[in-house]
Amino acid sequence: MRFLRQSMIGLFLAATALGLLVFAADMIGGAVQKRMADAPPPQAPRERIFSVNVVEASPGTETPVLESFGAIQSRRTLELRAAVGGRVVELAPGFEDGGAVEAGQVLVRLDRADALAEVARAKSAVLDAEAEGRDAARALVLARDEQSAAEEQAALRTRAFQRQSDLADRGVGTATATETAELAASSARQAVLARRQVVTQTEARIDQAASLLSRSQIALEDAQRRLDETTIAAPFSGTLSSVSVVEGRLVSANERLAELIDPNDLEVSFRVSTAQYVRLIDAEGQLIKADVTATLDVAGLDLEVTGKITRASAAAGEGASGRLIFASLTQAPGFKPGDFVTVRIREPELQNVIRLPSSALDAQARVLVLDGENRLEAVNVEVMRRVGDEVLVRGEIAGREVVEARSPLLGAGIAVKPLRPGAAPEEPAMIELTEERRAKLVAFVEANTRMPEAAKARVLAQLAEPQVPAQMIERLESRIGG
Repeated sequence: MRFLRQSMIGLFLAATALGLLVFAADMIGGAVQKRMADAPPPQAPRERIFSVNVVEASPGTETPVLESFGAIQSRRTLELRAAVGGRVVELAPGFEDGGAVEAGQVLVRLDRADALAEVARAKSAVLDAEAEGRDAARALVLARDEQSAAEEQAALRTRAFQRQSDLADRGVGTATATETAELAASSARQAVLARRQVVTQTEARIDQAASLLSRSQIALEDAQRRLDETTIAAPFSGTLSSVSVVEGRLVSANERLAELIDPNDLEVSFRVSTAQYVRLIDAEGQLIKADVTATLDVAGLDLEVTGKITRASAAAGEGASGRLIFASLTQAPGFKPGDFVTVRIREPELQNVIRLPSSALDAQARVLVLDGENRLEAVNVEVMRRVGDEVLVRGEIAGREVVEARSPLLGAGIAVKPLRPGAAPEEPAMIELTEERRAKLVAFVEANTRMPEAAKARVLAQLAEPQVPAQMIERLESRIGG
């Protein structure tokens, strides 16, 4: 009986212990599930504030600068060509590529033997024509004298015929004598006509001699011109280029020998769009004489020269767009024809415009400005010009602060922290921690296994200081969750 009683007591104690274990396991499981199912305490989200650079919109008078690219060229360029063929017998000492010549300097001489012979023949023909003219003049004088004598003889024959007729009427003379006198008078008148014809022929001979003399003089002038063309002189001072002749070479007529360029009379040609060209004309449609600056980059050293717009091309050009404009340059040392330069043109002034960075403007011509609560507001503006990385605009933003550079994170209504030009950077806010709060933060940092050791050491060193940056404390406590 005692054994049975002890067995029953042991069985009861074992069942009680097992029941307590099951109850404890159920309580622990329920507590774990409840803990896992519980959501963290809700926290109010903090508004994110962005730091932005701002500039003040100050309206004023601006002079837009239009930028283009162009080429330097000479306003006076001459091709030296041989007007006649021949052998080159003399060249100027500086007749070479890059050689400088003066106005009137003889550059090339061709063989003059044939030209001199032609001039001599032409002079001889002129002398012959002059002699023929003198001979014709003397013959005219004699012919006119003979005509006068014939006229006198005809007058005598006529008077003799009249006397014989009077005698015949009085019955003194005979009919035969009267007819003989009449025939003599008729022959005298015929001789006068013959002499007049000789005078006319002699006058025609004089005219022919004058025509021959004129042709001979023309031939002489032509021969003299050909003789002069055997010598080529520089019409103006300049520099030679593309020289392609040597002494002793046989050149043909109209063959190109060299090119003469005036290096002191330069201009720049550049092309602008049609819209840009419209901004360079006045109300009457005439091209304004705007100031230009041509810049040549030479190994980092910029050569600059100023000038003025002079004219525009009459046509747009085949296969080209926009307008071709020419500007004369003043005192351009270091520049050569063919240089590729950057051209900047000063446009007419614009009144009441605001200069802003191009990054402040979006595709809809809007900018972001600050209101009284440092929140962004989108305002539409009118774009007047684009000058490099800046824009000139007009709008209702005068005196307001404009965001210098837009980003996808910025928009209307967002709170920002303005960073003004020249303002000193703000010192970070520092606060003192209680020992309990400091210990909590230190424990969180030391237990964080994802933080690099160098960053963890830096944060712990800052937490050990009497004052700790408030921004760092806020960041750590937001990660702790309380």
